[in-house]
Amino acid sequence: MERLQVWPERFKKFFLNNKFVVSLLIILLVGINILVFSRVPFIFKPLSVLLHTVAAPLLLSGIAYYLLNPLVDRLEKRSKVKRAYGIVILYLIIAGIITLILLTVIPILRTQLIGLIDNFPKYSDQIQQEFIDLTGSELFGRIQENVGVGTDVGDLTSKVTTWATTFLNNAVNGVGNFVGALTEIILAVVTTPFILFYLLRDGKRLPDYLMRFIPNSLQPQSRMVMKEMNSQVASYIRGQIIVSCCIGALLYIGYLIIGLEYSLVLAIVAACTAVVPYLGPAIAITPALIVALVTSPFMLLKMVFVWTAVQLIEGKFISPQIMGKSLKIHPITIIFVIIFAGKMFGVLGIILAVPGYAVFKVIVTHLFQWFRFRSGLYQEIEEDKENSTKG
Repeated sequence: MERLQVWPERFKKFFLNNKFVVSLLIILLVGINILVFSRVPFIFKPLSVLLHTVAAPLLLSGIAYYLLNPLVDRLEKRSKVKRAYGIVILYLIIAGIITLILLTVIPILRTQLIGLIDNFPKYSDQIQQEFIDLTGSELFGRIQENVGVGTDVGDLTSKVTTWATTFLNNAVNGVGNFVGALTEIILAVVTTPFILFYLLRDGKRLPDYLMRFIPNSLQPQSRMVMKEMNSQVASYIRGQIIVSCCIGALLYIGYLIIGLEYSLVLAIVAACTAVVPYLGPAIAITPALIVALVTSPFMLLKMVFVWTAVQLIEGKFISPQIMGKSLKIHPITIIFVIIFAGKMFGVLGIILAVPGYAVFKVIVTHLFQWFRFRSGLYQEIEEDKENSTKG
């Protein structure tokens, strides 16, 4: 009889109270769920089509919501205007700003963009000629002899030409996909203002509405999770867009001072790519380097000086003041997250990598705290710490 009572105690001690075994069981259950869902993908096809249809409008509306919601709140509190009327007033102001941009900035941008596209073949030929001159120079020959590596310029040129031809063929084949994507973008832009209006008007009621589907015992913790997620996403979106606009404005001023051609186009490209942390500036500097290189070596030095100065100003003054330490994510983690998201989901994954990881981190952190509290697996460690501090 005693042996029968001992076995349940041993099972509880070595299996149920074993952190490693419990972790393996959780991983096994997650794997079984993934396997089951992967065997019945047709069930989720309507859901995937729905998400694909509404993803772009919801994404644009969400970004615009986090940018405009503080303005609507301030307008409602200070001027005591009804929220719906405040949204309409804000829409009219935005429409006026967009009209002003279309009348002033777009003609300049169009002229510079057409000029850059027309001169790109000349820039390509000029860079190719400078490369041939460099590879045929005496200095390059000496370096080649010292390194002991032979370079066939004709073979290298042939490989570059083949790569360029393949790239152009893929671009031509992708025109149909581009037209389809452009149609989706137009539909998203058209529907975004309507979705945004209701988000701005009723967005504060959304947490209370979602709480109805959560058990009463979990509502306080769930509300805290939603609040932290909202704070993380809001701070990142607002901060990153403000930082990107500051980078674009500073680069435009710097390019105008040094007299770099196509300054507006290059500054807008830098502002758009700056949305991606760390990797964005490396992508944005490439067209500016090409334009400065074909202009003159001295222009290249001036462009590098302007770029370095703007990056220092952004890193030391702008980002710390605007972004702060709200996300609390290590830079190496951000780089790995961006690379992984880019491999998995493409350009959209690169853009949404950091805020998505921030939301995921909040959820996982609270789930782990809930699991630690409910499982009791970490109780001994916490008691030992308390006893050591008391001792």
